[in-house]
Amino acid sequence: MKIRLSREYTLNTRALRLANHMTQNQVVAQMQLLGVDISRGMYSQIECGICNIKVEELLALCKIFHCDPNDFFEGIELKNPYE
Repeated sequence: MKIRLSREYTLNTRALRLANHMTQNQVVAQMQLLGVDISRGMYSQIECGICNIKVEELLALCKIFHCDPNDFFEGIELKNPYE
């Protein structure tokens, strides 16, 4: 079973990229300079919520976008699995 990232996460990731006036190709190039081996296609899948993000990718994006990891999860409410 594949778990999709929340809609808020994908919107936040795209918004952070656009707020930094970057294309997906530019983000990928910066990630590669930081030692994260990722293609533009894989980054696109993360931004669209098709593929989960790895911790090292998230941390690299925080450096590139000059933000806190929590910025990616703004607006996401955790649901209690026991309700």
